[in-house]
Amino acid sequence: MTQSHEDPYIGKKAAGFCLPDGEGITTCLDSFRGKWVVLYFYPRDNTPGCTLEAMQFDAALEKFADIGAKVIGVSSDSPDSHQKFVKKHNLSVLLLSDTEHAVLKAYDSWKPKIMFGREFFGTQRDTFLINPDGTIVAVWRKVSPKGHAEEVKEVLHREKEER
Repeated sequence: MTQSHEDPYIGKKAAGFCLPDGEGITTCLDSFRGKWVVLYFYPRDNTPGCTLEAMQFDAALEKFADIGAKVIGVSSDSPDSHQKFVKKHNLSVLLLSDTEHAVLKAYDSWKPKIMFGREFFGTQRDTFLINPDGTIVAVWRKVSPKGHAEEVKEVLHREKEER
C-alpha cells in the first residue's frame, strides 16, 4: 500500500514508549527527539515478508542516517526472537519487542486477522514517519515490503526539504 494522506494519526504527536531490544536494552522514543524517526511495525521475525522488509531497511540505514533519521522496527516477538533474527540475517536495524502489544495498540497496528478461517489478533505491517518535533507526518498502512524502505526514504527527503 502507498502512503496514506488521510490517516487520523498524521499531525498528531507520536505516542511515546520504552521497549527492549534483542539484548534486553530499553530504548525510548523520546531519546530520538530532534531527529527524524522511521517507526515500522511488522508481524514476525524470520517470516519472508518481514525478513525482506528488515533487510531493505538495514541496507538503507546509512542513507537514512545521512538524512538524520533513525529506523526502528517493532513487533510482538520476544527480545530473544529479535536477537536470533538479527544474528541470522546480520542486521543492524534497531528492533524492539512489544510483547504486551501496548505500542502496537497505541498506533492502531494490532488488528484482527483471519487465516485458514480462524480469527486472531496480530500486527498489521504499518510505518510512521515522525519529524524531529515528535509529530507524525506520514503513515503507510498494510505495507508491501518490497521497495518500501526506498519509498519511505523518498518521502523523508521531501518532508525534510519542506521543513
